[in-house]
Amino acid sequence: MSSFISDELRRIVASRAGFLCEYCLIHEDDTFFGCEVDHVISRKHGGLTAAENLAYACLICNRRKGTDLGSILESGGPLTRFFDPRRDSWNDHFRYDGATILSLTEIGEVTARIFGFNDTERVLERATLIAVGRYPPLSVN
Repeated sequence: MSSFISDELRRIVASRAGFLCEYCLIHEDDTFFGCEVDHVISRKHGGLTAAENLAYACLICNRRKGTDLGSILESGGPLTRFFDPRRDSWNDHFRYDGATILSLTEIGEVTARIFGFNDTERVLERATLIAVGRYPPLSVN
C-alpha cells in the first residue's frame, strides 16, 4: 500500500479524533501549525497507510515521535512502546494536573518524555488555553 494519504482518509482521521492531537489533546485550532496525520507504526517499520494505523497529531508530537515506536524508561529496562491511540485509552496512561500531563504507566512515561508533553513552552501553552476555556477537551477516552 502506498504512503499517500488521500484527502478523504485525512478527513476520516481528523474527524475521528475530534480535530484534537490524539497524543497531547490540543485542538488543531489552538496550535500554530495545526495537526497532521501520523502513522502510529511508521512505514519504515511496516506500518500501513490505513485508518487503523493512522492518528491525528499536532506538529510537535508528530515531529518528536518521528518514526520511533517506543523508548527506554529513564530508569532503564527494555524498550517500552509509545501510547497508541488506536488501541489504548488516554485516561489509562495519563491524567491532568493543571496544565501538566502526568504519566500513569510506563507507556505514558516514555510517551510524555519523548513527545515533550511537559516541556516548559507546552505547559505554558496549555495553561493559557485552560485560562480561556480551550483545554482540556471535554471528553477523552
